[in-house]
Amino acid sequence: MLEDSERKKQFDSLFYQIVDVTHWVDGFDREKYKEVMIAICKMLHITKAVAEFFVNMAREKENEGEYYCDYDTGRGDKVVVNLRIVTGTQAVVRGQLFIAEEDEISDEDRGRAELVMRVILGMVARRRLQKAVEQFGFHDDAGYPNSRNFFRFVDIAGNEGRLKGMYAAHFDLHNFTMVNQEIGRLYGDEVIRNYFGMIRDSIGETGVLTRLGGDKFICIFSEEKKDVVLGLLSGTPVPYGENKVKRVLVSAAVGVYKIVEDSFQNQNEVMDKIMMASQMAKRSEEGAIVFYDVSMKNQSDHIKKVRKDFREALAGEEFRVFYQPKVNIDTGEITGAEALCRWIKPEDGRIISPMEFIPILEMNTDICDLDFYMLDHACKDIRRWLDEGILKPDEAGKVIRVSVNLSRKHLVDVDLLEHIMSIIDQNRVPHRFVEVELTETTTDVQFRDLKRVVRGLQDQGVSTAVDDFGVGYSSLNLIREIPWNVLKIDRCFLPQDDEPEDSITFMMFKHVISLAQDIGLECVVEGVETVKHLELLRKYCCNIAQGFYYDRPIPVKEFEQRLLQKKYVM
Repeated sequence: MLEDSERKKQFDSLFYQIVDVTHWVDGFDREKYKEVMIAICKMLHITKAVAEFFVNMAREKENEGEYYCDYDTGRGDKVVVNLRIVTGTQAVVRGQLFIAEEDEISDEDRGRAELVMRVILGMVARRRLQKAVEQFGFHDDAGYPNSRNFFRFVDIAGNEGRLKGMYAAHFDLHNFTMVNQEIGRLYGDEVIRNYFGMIRDSIGETGVLTRLGGDKFICIFSEEKKDVVLGLLSGTPVPYGENKVKRVLVSAAVGVYKIVEDSFQNQNEVMDKIMMASQMAKRSEEGAIVFYDVSMKNQSDHIKKVRKDFREALAGEEFRVFYQPKVNIDTGEITGAEALCRWIKPEDGRIISPMEFIPILEMNTDICDLDFYMLDHACKDIRRWLDEGILKPDEAGKVIRVSVNLSRKHLVDVDLLEHIMSIIDQNRVPHRFVEVELTETTTDVQFRDLKRVVRGLQDQGVSTAVDDFGVGYSSLNLIREIPWNVLKIDRCFLPQDDEPEDSITFMMFKHVISLAQDIGLECVVEGVETVKHLELLRKYCCNIAQGFYYDRPIPVKEFEQRLLQKKYVM
């Protein structure tokens, strides 16, 4: 009886220890856990203890779970405890205890063994739940650490005084859509994961690397890791595929800020700084790395002010349509005009240069609202000119078309064609008096959308022009597959007065004009400013010019006078 009492005390002591060690608060003492488990198993003659975890019953059915073996003497022959518990989240934990074939176990010890196994399974479920919370809370769906992971590191490192002198960075992978197109999305995902791993390993345990989403990432790294990390971000070959024998060059647009505070007093402020630098890097060349400086804050404030003022200016109709004529250089007759935007401040009549606000509006879809505003006001002018007899077909039925630029930002709008035609038709403008200028695209998706819109406009009798031809990356394919009416040759193709005729620019200019004429496109050259430019156009049989030689963009009243005089003096 005394032996049973002593044995009970011994088990109770071990049981309280196993309960204590498995209900950890600050951390799990694995060594202590193993020590107590071995003592309990020896006391009860247990030869093997195993546990399994399944996230749900479907995974259990497929036997896809996690396996844990806490004790094994190599003689686990006979199951004496077999437990299965379904948690409130429908996860399944199972546990088994074994004894040697020749051994027996009393009912009392079997009850003790089952009690211990329930404690173990509770620990397994809690630990696995903690892993799930960590995974779901601090990782995204693809398994990358997320922004919460980043800010958790910031909080901990800041409290420990480790942030000062470190670098925070935001980076976007450069043109990764093109990489996906070349090697396929599956390999593309592998490349991103491998690139992420290369950068993470370079940063090491002293920093952090997380993904914001898509191909955007943020990180913190130390001074001694700076050169290697920024070296990878500026561009490096990344292996992929079977045996990792294939490689693709990956680079990023990187914004960097050196942390001067002991801790982040305002985490959003630091994010703003690296985002500002990153945006500037994205507008630079491939693999650009831009460090934050105070001037970026001023630029950011300017951008915010322009965006705020834009809405008020749009409502107050501060944007005016100026027209730049397109002229037949043989006859001096006006063949058309391009509607161009000028922002005039009502309080002092100051004209804000388009370069001060157009690039800012093109950072988001604000530019689309301005484009539609311009199209609407140009159509109102056309309607008035038609009513007043200022604008009418000539004896041969030809009309002066007014062209309006649309940003490629519009191509995300699946109803773009309907929106354009709605504006034209609401102003009761005959379709043949309107021309829509669209710039070249840089992606296959944009190209397909552009093709759809151009065909739709032509079906409605609206002329279309490819603007700034030669500036993009798909010029020849653009005019081969899309039925444009007009090709506008960018001023960069126009040779300068002192350029020799055997130069590449001369040869390209000559052949682009010849190509346009051969495929039946009306050809307009922009940036015509000198007599020599006119002579060059005549030499290569291009008879429509737009540029300062005839007129700068002029207010509507001045343009009406040009329409009334019909032609320029030759």
